[in-house]
Amino acid sequence: MTQLIFAGRWSPYLVGTFIGVLSWLSFIISKKPLGTSTSYARVSSRLGALFLGDKVYDWKYYKQYKPVLEWQIMLVIGIVIGSFISAVLSGQFSLTFIPLTDFESILNQNILGRIFSAFSGGILLGFGARWAGGCTSGHGISGALQLSIASWISLISFFVGGVVTALLIL
Repeated sequence: MTQLIFAGRWSPYLVGTFIGVLSWLSFIISKKPLGTSTSYARVSSRLGALFLGDKVYDWKYYKQYKPVLEWQIMLVIGIVIGSFISAVLSGQFSLTFIPLTDFESILNQNILGRIFSAFSGGILLGFGARWAGGCTSGHGISGALQLSIASWISLISFFVGGVVTALLIL
């Protein structure tokens, strides 16, 4: 068991089983499907209130997603912390930067441009996930487990979008 925990890579079958069990527990304990994009809405409402005041909470969208610290936000935090712990325990943790020359040839940007692009891309991904009614974990795991047609269409679109993006930048 110790060898498995400290392994650099786990079997995809084992990880898939763990994700399935986690999804099942999510339904049983919280009565909600596994997903993370609602956290984006909750955090963005809080950030919006910092800049625009409490009037943000009167907006129709944010009435539905109030800025509370709930289990999905803790899940996102747990994913980041768990990934870090896993990398450290497996001996694979390192800070690695993509060489600037690769990005210069693709995007013709300096370091500030790269940071801006990464930040903007993250915001657009979060916005797109909310617009689609869920993220890859919400549609790809929970929705697919429920045999939701919309989730299967979203899941296929995620893969197609990933392949197209990879072809554009490689």
